[in-house]
Amino acid sequence: MDKRGALRALGAATLAATAAFTLTACNKNTPLAFQGVDVTGAEYAKDITLTDVNGQRRSLKDFSGKVIAVFFGYTQCPDVCPTTLQELVEVKQALGADANRLQAIFVTLDPERDTPEVLKAYLANFDDSFVGLRGTPEEVAAVVKDFKFYYKKVPGKVEGSYTLDHSAGTYLYDTQGRLRVYERYGSGPQVLVQDVKALLQ
Repeated sequence: MDKRGALRALGAATLAATAAFTLTACNKNTPLAFQGVDVTGAEYAKDITLTDVNGQRRSLKDFSGKVIAVFFGYTQCPDVCPTTLQELVEVKQALGADANRLQAIFVTLDPERDTPEVLKAYLANFDDSFVGLRGTPEEVAAVVKDFKFYYKKVPGKVEGSYTLDHSAGTYLYDTQGRLRVYERYGSGPQVLVQDVKALLQ
């Protein structure tokens, strides 16, 4: 190869390397496109400090390195809660080898009836890895307020009985514990799978 050819080859190699670097840099800086509501940078719902079914105080930092899905509900919920938990089971199945990189957390809005034993048995019907959190009514109310969530007791027909009206949606945190996505109830497991995979990249 003559000198001119060598220079051309060197120039082409340099251009290719520059293009590859630029592409990598763009990929790192390009915001992720979520199917749910992008809440990146939100100043609320930064952490949860409540007690699990084994009596241990937990926070989001305990699950560092995983995508965390946080959902609020109660074990006597007739439809929304079991539907959401079943969808999270399907999401884990769809993740295949990455299934253990998703941590589902169920926060009960009904700590008076959802004892540790009740909560543990309820979640075991879906997935043994799901974490149930509870606290005093005051602690739960404080967390709910921080998450901009809504719930209200609705008296039942029998004296002393009640149901709970509550918001329905799932909060997704990235592997660094930052709130990133709010998934509306009814979006379906496919949407959750796409957003969880995006956060695992």
